Amino acid sequence: MRLKGKAAIITGGSSGIGESAVREMAASGAHVLIADVNDERGKRLAAELHSDETKVIYQHVDVTNEDDIQNMVEKAVTEFGKLDILFSNAGIGGMSPSVDLSIEEWRKVISINLDGVFLCAKHAIAAMRKSGGGSVVNCASILGHVGQGATAAYTAAKGGVVNLTRTLAVEYAKENIRVNAVCPGYIDTPLLQQLDDDMRNHLISLHPVGRLGKPEEVAKAVAFLASDDASFITGANLLVDGGYTAQ
Repeated sequence: MRLKGKAAIITGGSSGIGESAVREMAASGAHVLIADVNDERGKRLAAELHSDETKVIYQHVDVTNEDDIQNMVEKAVTEFGKLDILFSNAGIGGMSPSVDLSIEEWRKVISINLDGVFLCAKHAIAAMRKSGGGSVVNCASILGHVGQGATAAYTAAKGGVVNLTRTLAVEYAKENIRVNAVCPGYIDTPLLQQLDDDMRNHLISLHPVGRLGKPEEVAKAVAFLASDDASFITGANLLVDGGYTAQ
């Protein structure tokens, strides 16, 4: 149990990659605060995983609201006595040709996918400094490394997360705080399961391994980066993409 006794926050933790990360970290011995806006799913997951040995709690958090984020970090420190790990995973998609993309939709995607990552890191790192260190893992994307049509706001946000990760890593390395990112390819979440067969098969064809990723595969990479096994890794953007960006 390589995360035994660690205290973690996972944003966007009620479904998809976030839910898998909650399960992985709890199974690895970490106490976890699930932060999300889906109260029903978040509370149900916390009730399922909470135990005497491993605390799992839920808190409603809008990552565009700095007060919510500050309260989230304070709640984790109060409940667990410290904060060791942040997995900043909350995010939304968005598909639109750039000339049709409204400024309101652009700002919404940037606010959640980039501003939210910055605000979570800002307050989590402040708490980690007080306890002597920690690990931040941000959820970027293959689209932080390559372009794709009709995703201007999303790719801009994820590219920002990639370089924000590097900057934070440099800033806080000497304080025993590591900052890394995972960059998933297309992952087989409920969102992709809604696609028709032609689109789904097209996405599969873009991955040399011949399939979509699984949420738990990303979660295992996150848990590794968060753990002491990755003690000499900081400023990295780990591609978990089935070879998507290699071709």
